[in-house]
Amino acid sequence: MSTFERLSAYRPYGLAALRIITALLFIEHGTMKLFAFPAAQMAGALPPLMLFAALLELVGGILILVGLLTRPVAFLLAGEMAVAYFMAHAPNSFFPAVNQGDAAILFCFVFLYLFFSGPGAFAVDNRKAA
Repeated sequence: MSTFERLSAYRPYGLAALRIITALLFIEHGTMKLFAFPAAQMAGALPPLMLFAALLELVGGILILVGLLTRPVAFLLAGEMAVAYFMAHAPNSFFPAVNQGDAAILFCFVFLYLFFSGPGAFAVDNRKAA
């Protein structure tokens, strides 16, 4: 058995690590908008669309973190990131590194991956119904 075949046994744990770290980073975007923590993302009251995005980031991020309703929430958040990219970043430049949309693209595709793959290990979704 090759090294790579042996590593496949740890796939659910690697997926869980990806899910958890992505969720923690995503939650931070919501807390920046809602609570100006760890830093303010924008001054003043949030416009309605940004408030909705912030709530999706906070609540959706927490759900992804614990692995609850992972697939539908991941699909919703992937859509949010696609909308964010095309509304806020793409009009500034064609290149993601220039328009600062690379994080939105990465979040979008990680969430799409979670939608197709499921949550991995350590997820509430994996509990057996009693």
